[in-house]
Amino acid sequence: MNDIQANTVAVALVQAADRLKAAGAQTPELDARVLLCHATGRDYAWVIANGEVEIGPAARDGFAEMLARRERREPVSQIVAAREFWSRDFRVTPDVLTPRPDTETLVETVLSRIEDWDAPLHMLDLGTGSGCLLLTLLAECPNATGLGIDASPEALEVAASNAVALGLDMRVAWLEGDWCDGLDGNFDVIVSNPPYIARHELRHLEPEVRDYEPRLALDGGADGFAAYRRIVPALRRLGTGASVIALELGQGQAHGVAALGRVAGLRIADVDQDINRRARVITFEPASNG
Repeated sequence: MNDIQANTVAVALVQAADRLKAAGAQTPELDARVLLCHATGRDYAWVIANGEVEIGPAARDGFAEMLARRERREPVSQIVAAREFWSRDFRVTPDVLTPRPDTETLVETVLSRIEDWDAPLHMLDLGTGSGCLLLTLLAECPNATGLGIDASPEALEVAASNAVALGLDMRVAWLEGDWCDGLDGNFDVIVSNPPYIARHELRHLEPEVRDYEPRLALDGGADGFAAYRRIVPALRRLGTGASVIALELGQGQAHGVAALGRVAGLRIADVDQDINRRARVITFEPASNG
């Protein structure tokens, strides 16, 4: 069945959740509600509180179309073209990685290590994707400026559009590039959420990730460390003496990335866990600082 037969919000949500559960979606009830919000133009609270309200034909057809896409395991974020991150909405397309709650750990870590959020900090985001990391930090630090680098021009277009939507476009620049190659300058804050999934593990990912998200943002090479080997040796050169340097980690990668940092003349300041108690963020300092 490719259409929604129910006329009311409540019955439509039950039907949709049943179909998404059968399709293997991990959060079928939540997905159904988000899609119905988008189809009706109503917020989450309205949908929950108005189960007996009838859905108009146009909204019902739109909901049915989005539901069919979700049954094929297309991510909700791509269907609605947005994802919330740090309480802000970011545009999402198939050209960028969907912002994830785990990555908010990196924002929290960086903000906790910045002594003065009002300082004129210069920030660098390597592999910026949607720009969610850099733009969130700029929004929280009102006098900061930033540079976001990505190898994908399509990703940079998404990031630029997010900067405009958030009113941050005058404080950020975007550069198409290959990690740190040819990059000069001293940065007060350096962040990156690089691709860190070992290539042989990509086929085991959920369809939402494996089939719909950009491989460039996922593939960490044969062992998952390819991007770190490109990034870490340049960090000491690009960071000032007071830098906050923070990289997101994949599962089980803390020791390996720490070893790369020590070889590069960096001191491991800390390793922070995410909401699932996994080592998620490693922070570095120049070895000369300690």
